[in-house]
Amino acid sequence: MATAPRQAAGWMREEPLFVAGAGGYHTYRIPALAVTTAGTLLAFCEGRRHSRADYGEIDLLLRRSHDGGATWTDVQVVASEEGLTCGNPAPVVDRATGRIALPFCQNLADGGEDLICAGQAPRTVWLTGSADDGASWSPPAEITASVKRPAWTWYATGPCHGIQLASGRLLVPCDHMVGVQLARSADPQHSHVILSDDGGVTWRLGGIVPEGTNESTAVELSDGSVVINCRNRRGGGHARLVARSTDGGETFGALRRDEALVEPVCQASLARLGGGREVLFSNPASLARENLTVRLSADGCRSWAASRTMYAGAAAYSDLAVLPDGTICCLYERGVASPYEEIALARFDRAWLVGAN
Repeated sequence: MATAPRQAAGWMREEPLFVAGAGGYHTYRIPALAVTTAGTLLAFCEGRRHSRADYGEIDLLLRRSHDGGATWTDVQVVASEEGLTCGNPAPVVDRATGRIALPFCQNLADGGEDLICAGQAPRTVWLTGSADDGASWSPPAEITASVKRPAWTWYATGPCHGIQLASGRLLVPCDHMVGVQLARSADPQHSHVILSDDGGVTWRLGGIVPEGTNESTAVELSDGSVVINCRNRRGGGHARLVARSTDGGETFGALRRDEALVEPVCQASLARLGGGREVLFSNPASLARENLTVRLSADGCRSWAASRTMYAGAAAYSDLAVLPDGTICCLYERGVASPYEEIALARFDRAWLVGAN
């Protein structure tokens, strides 16, 4: 792998990778990042062909960088089916084999979330993978029966990267809705995880988080516990909800509110920085989708010692990754009139993040 040019301490660079209206797509949404064992940076998103809506004909797209984000390949189509939504990329890399697993979801282009929650349209879970650093991808295979219970209606993988635990287990954060009243506004919502103990070949359901949670992100701490940080669907204030697992994601404990992590009910991302205790977090730190902020915890996500606004304007979903040289990357949605005008990549060092505090 070529090495990105060294920058002075306290540096930050950013550029748009996907711009709405370019490349034949109306809107690009739902960013996800992964770093391969060869050091290649993978930037995934959804390419929404005809509108900004969460349903319709939507493709899974990818750009790759072999030099730490300095230059990028053209856009690749990873998954696409006429008449279908292919969405919610959740990439995870197996250290032992270098293989990239990519769980994602599908539904009918005209069968959006309202119909899915009403039990009138399907939502299925799929898996593709790459054994050549993301250059090519296997034909998608359905894994719904292994990871989704029959009573569940809505289901979403990610949308952000999965993680590999020190044990070698792969863990992908997900969420679902239980079809009790078959009503999107009333049915229980939960975060959960799916697990693989064979390098991403087969998957099964792991721990389920208490009700009132939704899109989530996970990190393994230096003590081996797993923190899952969830979008708050409980109401009663704007704060992220957090739970912990001490058994590798098989179960999760009680929820707590992290009052420091203000959110507008949106997606967020966690990533571990190096091999120590430090953890990164990104989200739009506001009561609206704006003010994309990155934070640093040095005590296992119990408190946040440093934070810095990356983009003060309209912003929404984001994902974090750390390159082998310690460079931090954040792929996020942003714009002027709306958060969905482009997906940009920011690269910065730790000194930039902590320097404003």
